[in-house]
Amino acid sequence: MVGSVAFAIAFYGWTSALAVLYLPLLALPRPIMVRGVRLWVRGALWLARVLCGVRHRVVGRERVPPGAVVIAAKHQSAWDTLIFHHLLEDPVFAIKRELFAVPLFGWYLQKAGNIRIDRSSRVQALKSLVTGSSRSLAAGRQVVVFPEGTRVTPGTERPYQVGIAAVYRQCRAPVVPVALNSGLFWGRRQLRKRAGVITLEFLPPLPAGLDRDGVMDELRRRIETASERLRREAERPHSDHPPLGKNAGASPGQAGDNRRKSLR
Repeated sequence: MVGSVAFAIAFYGWTSALAVLYLPLLALPRPIMVRGVRLWVRGALWLARVLCGVRHRVVGRERVPPGAVVIAAKHQSAWDTLIFHHLLEDPVFAIKRELFAVPLFGWYLQKAGNIRIDRSSRVQALKSLVTGSSRSLAAGRQVVVFPEGTRVTPGTERPYQVGIAAVYRQCRAPVVPVALNSGLFWGRRQLRKRAGVITLEFLPPLPAGLDRDGVMDELRRRIETASERLRREAERPHSDHPPLGKNAGASPGQAGDNRRKSLR
């Protein structure tokens, strides 16, 4: 528990310091802000590893095609919102518009080019998601969507939102499902962090030509089946993960030509 408290103090101190130091970046080109966010995330992951013993490994990274792609991920923890900045070249998230009004935080969300979701109605939410995703994909970015819409406890699930099917059918970009077990180690709204290795697994991209129901059924089946498998593996007594490869947890620049040597 001491490590978790120390992490909370260090994390918020690190975040607050950069929130002030990064103010000049708001006037600079967006790619500079993207690099700044990546530095912030690296610092947060380092603090979690050193103070709480929370590490991570990445499986199936070779399944992510280069350039524009949609990442449809299970969402169990705040960790999930950090890690994709570390793993992807230029990620963009779909975020409710109310957060853009928060001083400092909202300014950085806007500068990083995140998608503002208008949830005043279902029609508006779908429209803003598809429009923002199309614009981001056209720029070669990676759109990260959490189909359940909120964090869920490991071993449970919520209904998948149809927005991901609209993005799949209208944007015509590869959709890569992602399973994970981060909630076992970095729980939702929990101060205490559990030492261990979070596993994030990129699954094979969805096939082309699915209808809306096909997209939803296939996506849910793949993500939930794999996430449950990862949960059970992590909860086995004396669970042994494969050794961490040199690419596991590496940033895009660190991965370089070793991209296809990530853990499988």
